[in-house]
Amino acid sequence: MKKDTHPSYGPVVFRDRAANHTFLTRSTMTSEKTIEWEDGNTYPVVDVEISNVSHPFYTGTARVLDTAGRVEKFEKRYGAGKKRG
Repeated sequence: MKKDTHPSYGPVVFRDRAANHTFLTRSTMTSEKTIEWEDGNTYPVVDVEISNVSHPFYTGTARVLDTAGRVEKFEKRYGAGKKRG
């Protein structure tokens, strides 16, 4: 294997800001920010917007979208109930 072709692979803490959840794993990602973990060691921390703790697919909660407004806008633009041919 060639030297210096692969990124370093080490322990990293990922912090889900939406759910206030942190977990320690191994990754090639790095960060300037660090955090002291439960074992007393300091690890780089990477902030993420969403993880399995806050993702709607895993939590079973879905976000409600304003589909009625979209449908009305579509019908207004292209005409409601117009048949072709």
